[in-house]
Amino acid sequence: MTEPSESYDYVVVGAGTAGCAVATRLSAAPDRSVLVLEAGKPDHERSIHVPSEVGQLFKTDVDWEYYTEPQEELHGRELFWPRGKVLGGSSSINAMIHIRGHPADFDGWAAMGNEGWSYDDLLPYFKRSENNQHRRNEYHGVGGPLNVTDLESPYDLSRVFVDAAAEVGHQRNHDFNGERQEGVGLFQVTQKDGQRHSAAAAYLKPALVERSNLDARTGAQVTGLRFDGDTVVGVEYETDGERRAVAAAEEVVLSAGTINSAQLLMLSGIGPTDHLKAHGIDVRADRPGVGRNLQDHLFITTHYEATGAETRDDVGTLDDVVEFHTQRSGRLTSNGGEAGLFFRTDPDLDRPDVQFHFGPGFFMRHGYENPDEGRGFYIGATQLRPDSRGRITLRSADPFDDPAIDPRYLTAPGDVETLVEGVREARRVAQAEPFDEYRGEELWPGEDAQTDEELAEHVREKAQTIYHPVGTCKMGDGEMAVVDDRLRVHGVSGLRVADASVMPQIVSGNTNAATLAIGEKAADLIAADE
Repeated sequence: MTEPSESYDYVVVGAGTAGCAVATRLSAAPDRSVLVLEAGKPDHERSIHVPSEVGQLFKTDVDWEYYTEPQEELHGRELFWPRGKVLGGSSSINAMIHIRGHPADFDGWAAMGNEGWSYDDLLPYFKRSENNQHRRNEYHGVGGPLNVTDLESPYDLSRVFVDAAAEVGHQRNHDFNGERQEGVGLFQVTQKDGQRHSAAAAYLKPALVERSNLDARTGAQVTGLRFDGDTVVGVEYETDGERRAVAAAEEVVLSAGTINSAQLLMLSGIGPTDHLKAHGIDVRADRPGVGRNLQDHLFITTHYEATGAETRDDVGTLDDVVEFHTQRSGRLTSNGGEAGLFFRTDPDLDRPDVQFHFGPGFFMRHGYENPDEGRGFYIGATQLRPDSRGRITLRSADPFDDPAIDPRYLTAPGDVETLVEGVREARRVAQAEPFDEYRGEELWPGEDAQTDEELAEHVREKAQTIYHPVGTCKMGDGEMAVVDDRLRVHGVSGLRVADASVMPQIVSGNTNAATLAIGEKAADLIAADE
């Protein structure tokens, strides 16, 4: 075992959304030393900062480029799962949509026995993280690190979508993170001056400039935890082919994400005993829930040809480039999915169970199956609270082997039916009068698909992730819980997990804002327990 060559008070594993917040808040006290280890590279790639180029980041060296196991309910397809491998993590490659989730989501976490995690408990952290340029009320913060703003230059088609949804009976909603979530409107985004504002740009990079007690290393992949008895006392990592170790005098904080945090726990001997032994790993703590409880939002799109309007297929002209660089506005500031709708498929539900993302362009299978010619738009339906649960397991004891990702999509009764209802509602909105002069032929699922069975087949053939995996290090007190409500890993000391993996249940919306709140709260919990 490699001996530590240096020591910090806190070692944060992963410079993603939560890791950037944890490290920045902890290092605000000058007497604490903090090290962040990130497996990916610095965020120098141009496309990270130009919002309209988000799709160009997939399957590059800033993406872990994971794939699921074959999904039985999706005709055996292996789904592509992009995850950020770069400073800022997935906040550096996502679509920048700022949605917190429904208040009842967090009240549900608290009702499971997680003290301090209700919506009222988390609202101060949502506000603390935020500098909202256009929402100034009791639900929003001003002066926080992360810039949240209205879209600089939304496409006309996105406004047409809002009008069309209102035409068929959905209420207009100018603030999905305010008094109510339900309704239709344009999304707010994590941008500043027309550019992406990732967690790295908002938190970590400014702190690194200002503070001598904070260090961050890229290209440093953590391979295991170091123990003294049942206490975690540091980590081992590899950089440039060299094995190194660093001691943590206070704690190690895993913020490596839903996939990598669970993988690292198991590689270090924390997980299901039988599974660890099968890979020759010495068991430190038998925690059968590590890697279980995997949840994700499945996404099914309805696509139309577009007529008489600009779409993202027109972007990239010299005028676009000049406007972006001189005014920080124009089509290059588009995040791709500009408008949204939250609605209930059953009026008796206590909150929306489907979210739409609308995009003024094609988005077929992450953009890889888009038509070579023509223009289009999509309405994508997401089931917000799926009942299906999956798992992440090790393929081997080699930390550089990708783990096996099995979300087990659509294995729970009712999940596919909700998505079918989403497709039907997407069609209803697309057929409304405001779209009449812009709507061409329906390409997906196509006019021939009308019955529930035919639409379910469309879901099974075409559905993809919308990039929201959570839950593999579940917070709680039961046998399947991995961390307690102070984010301490059960069965060991000196170790916490702070990222989307601790969510006991997925939130009703995009997950980045809730992950950031977890990081913010984690820093306060650590400081209080210091």
